[in-house]
Amino acid sequence: MWPPTHNTSWREVHKEPAMALQRRRCHSGLVLLFMLQGTLWGVSAQAGSILYSIPEELDRGSFVGNITNDLGLKPQELAEHRVRIIFRGRTPLFALNPTSGSLVTAGRIDREELCAQSPRCLLSFNILVEDELNLYPVEVEIVDINDNTPRFLREEMEVKILESAAPSSRFPLMEVSDPDVGRNSLQGFKLSENSHFSVDVPSEAPGPKYPELVLEHALDRERESIHHLVLTAMDGGDPVRSGVAQIVVTVLDANDNAPVFTQPVYLVRVPENLPVGTPVLSVNATDQDEGIHAEITYSFVKITEKISKLFSLNVLTGEISTSANLDYEDSSFYELDIEARDRAGLQDRAKVLITILDENDNVPEVVVTFGSKSVAESMPPGTVIALFQVYDLDSGMNGQVTCSISRSLPFELEKLVDNYYRLVTNTVLDREQVSVYNITVTATDKGVPPLSTETFISLNVADTNDNPPSFPHHSYSIYVPENNPRGASIFSVNAHDPDSSENAHITYSLEEDTIHGAPLSSYVSINSDTGVLYALHSFDYEHFHDLQLRVTAHDSGDPPLSSNVSLSLFVLDQNDNVPEILYPAIPTDGSTGVELAPRSAEPGYLVTKIVAVDRDSGQNAWLSYRLLKASEPGLFVVGLHTGEVRTARALLDRDALKQSLVVAVQDHGQPPLSATVTLTVAVADSIPDVLEELGSLEVPHNSDASGLTLYLVVAVAAVSCIFLAFVMGLLALRLRRWSMSRLLQASGGGLVGVPASHFVGVDGVQAFLQTYSHEVSLTADSRKSHLIFPQPNYADTLISQESCEKSEPLLIQEDSGFCKEEDSFTQFLKIDF
Repeated sequence: MWPPTHNTSWREVHKEPAMALQRRRCHSGLVLLFMLQGTLWGVSAQAGSILYSIPEELDRGSFVGNITNDLGLKPQELAEHRVRIIFRGRTPLFALNPTSGSLVTAGRIDREELCAQSPRCLLSFNILVEDELNLYPVEVEIVDINDNTPRFLREEMEVKILESAAPSSRFPLMEVSDPDVGRNSLQGFKLSENSHFSVDVPSEAPGPKYPELVLEHALDRERESIHHLVLTAMDGGDPVRSGVAQIVVTVLDANDNAPVFTQPVYLVRVPENLPVGTPVLSVNATDQDEGIHAEITYSFVKITEKISKLFSLNVLTGEISTSANLDYEDSSFYELDIEARDRAGLQDRAKVLITILDENDNVPEVVVTFGSKSVAESMPPGTVIALFQVYDLDSGMNGQVTCSISRSLPFELEKLVDNYYRLVTNTVLDREQVSVYNITVTATDKGVPPLSTETFISLNVADTNDNPPSFPHHSYSIYVPENNPRGASIFSVNAHDPDSSENAHITYSLEEDTIHGAPLSSYVSINSDTGVLYALHSFDYEHFHDLQLRVTAHDSGDPPLSSNVSLSLFVLDQNDNVPEILYPAIPTDGSTGVELAPRSAEPGYLVTKIVAVDRDSGQNAWLSYRLLKASEPGLFVVGLHTGEVRTARALLDRDALKQSLVVAVQDHGQPPLSATVTLTVAVADSIPDVLEELGSLEVPHNSDASGLTLYLVVAVAAVSCIFLAFVMGLLALRLRRWSMSRLLQASGGGLVGVPASHFVGVDGVQAFLQTYSHEVSLTADSRKSHLIFPQPNYADTLISQESCEKSEPLLIQEDSGFCKEEDSFTQFLKIDF
C-alpha cells in the first residue's frame, strides 16, 4: 500500500495541462523579448558576425531577425543578389522569407537535441550574397525554455540497508536528469516525510544528478523492516516542473560492510582508434567482510545503447575495455557510472570519466559553395572563379587546414571568414593560349603526419572577339594565263582567326574598284565563305596586263573585326594573235601592191621592206620572215629578222618584167602563228627614174612654185591626151571590126580565112595595162607631189564607171559612159604602162 504522499504527486502530475496554458503565455512574452534582443544584437554585429537570439521550440516560419536590414538590402533585392543560406553538415534550420526579407525558422528547434547540456547554444551559418560572392557569418543563440520535466532513471528503486548502519550513512539512489539548462534544469529534491531518512546531492555539477539517501536515525529491523519513500525532483523553471520516484528501503539483518571503491572518480585519457578489445582501465572496490560477503560484482549503473556498443565491463574484475572503435569526432568524452555490489546487496558507486584524445585520422574536406564553369577571357584580374570552404573533423593542430594551388597558374586564393576561400584570377586570361584550366586545390592539415586532399576545378575560358582575322602573307601575286575559261577559280585566300565559334567565322569580300570604267566585280568575284576567287571574264592580255585587288576578311564577332590583304593579278600572254602585216598594206579595192626594181640593181639592192607586228608579247611577238614562193627562184631574198626584200643577184634581160613573191611572217609562240603577203615586183629602168624625179620635186617657197606646178599639169595633161587618143583609136578599131563583121556576114563569109593575129585584140591591151599600174596624186599649189605605189588596180574592163567613181569622188558625173579626163587632172594622174 502506497503512502498518502503518492496522491499528492499524482495530483501534481495531472495539473500539467492547466499549467501548460500558463507556460504558453509566458513563452509568447519570451518570444517578443528575444525578437527585440535579436534585432539589437543583429545591428550591433554588423562589424563582425550577425548575432540573433531566439527561444527554442518556435513554430516553423517564426521571425528570427531582419537580415535584409543588417545586410543593407531591401527585401526585393534578395532574389536579385541571389542571397542564400549556407549550412554545413546539418539539416537547414533557418530560411529566408523573400517577401519580408527576414530570417525565419525552417522547422522546430530543440535546444536539448542540438546542444545537450552546453551552457550556451549557438548555431552558426553563413549568408552568401552570390552576385558579389560576399560571405556574412551569422550566429543564432537558442535560449532554453522550461520544456522538460526532471526524469528518474527508474520510477521505482529498492535500497537494502543493514540495521546496524550508522547514522549519516549515505546510500546512492538512481540518476535524475533534466535536459534543460540554467534555472530550468534540476534544482533540488524533496523526500516524503519520514523519521529515518533525508536526501542530499553530493555534487552541484551540471548534468545528471545522483541523489543519495542519508540515514538520519538508526534503523530497527524488528520494528519496521520496509520503508516506502517518495522522492520528488524539481527544476527552477516558471512554472516549476517536477518528477517523482518510489524508493523502497529494506532493512537487512547481517553483512555489516558494503563494498568501497578505491577512488570515487576514475580519470583516464585514451587515444581514438584504439584496437577493439584494448583495456581502458580497471576499477576496484573492496569489502571488509569475509567469505561470500566479500564477493563483489561490477555493473554499469546507467548504460545507453551507444555506450554498450563502445565499452564492455568485466563483472568480476572491473576491467573496462573497448568493444568498438572510438571516434573523437563522434564524442570526445564519456562518463560511466560503475556499481560494486556484494552478495548481500550492499553497494558502492564510482564515476569513470574517459577523455578521448584526437588523432589526425581525418582528411581535410573541401566543399565548393559556388563555382563558375567558364569565365570570359576579357574579365579583369580579381574575377571570382569559385567559393569553397575547407574543414577538418579533427581538433587542435590536426584540424587546422591550409589551402594552396599551383603558383604557375594565373589564379590565387583569398581567405575569408570561417575557413572560406575565394579563388580569383590574378591576371587577364587569354583563351588563345590556354582554353581550359584544370585547377587543383590542395587542402593540408597541420597534423603529424599531415593529411591532405585534392579538389579539382575545371574552368573553361570563354572566347571574346579580341583577335582579327589574319592572312599568312601581306600580299599575294597571282598569274593567270589569258583566255581563261569564264567562271574558273583562279586563286584562294585563307585567313586564320584564333578565336572560336562565331568569333572565328570568317567571310571574305572584295573592295570595290573600277577597271577601264567597269566595276571590278564584273571581272572577279570571291566566295564569301571559302575565299576562292573566280574569273567572271576571259582575260585578254592585250586589253590589260594586271589587276590590283584587295580582299577583306571579316569575322562574325560583336563587334566584328577585319583585316585585308592585297592581291596582284598578272595576266600571262598566250599566242592568240596572228602577226599583222602593216606594210605593204592590203588595198581596199582588190589590187595587188607593186614594187619597182631597176634592171641596173646590184645584188643586195633593197627592193622593199615588209613591216609586221604581233599584238602578243615576248616570244609570242618575236617575228621571223621567210620567202615561201617566188616566180623566179634565187632572184630575191628576204631578211629573216628584218623583213627586207633584196636582190640576190644582178637582174638580167631575160628576167621577166613581173616577179611575184609570197612572204610568210611567223611568230615564235607555241604553236606558232603566221601570216602571208604577196608582192609584185616590176623590173624596169625608166619608170624608177621618172618616179624618182617626181618624188624629188619640191614646191618652191617663192613665185617659181606656181610655174613648176604648171609644167607638171601640162605634162600630165599631155600624157592623158596621148592615153585618150590611144583609147579612141582602140574604139575606132573595134567599131571597124564590128562593121566589117556585119559586111562579112552579109557577103557570106568571105573573110573566113583571115588569121586572128591580124587583128589587134582588146584582151592583149587589157593584160598589158594590168601588168603595170601606178598612181601619182598631184594638187595644185602644193609644195610637194605625193607618189603612191604600189596600189593594186585590177580592172576587168578598160574603163568602168565604178573605177571612175572610186578614183574621182569629187567629179560630177555626166551622161557619157566615159569620165571627163580633163577634170581629173586636178585630182589624180593614173599612168598605165
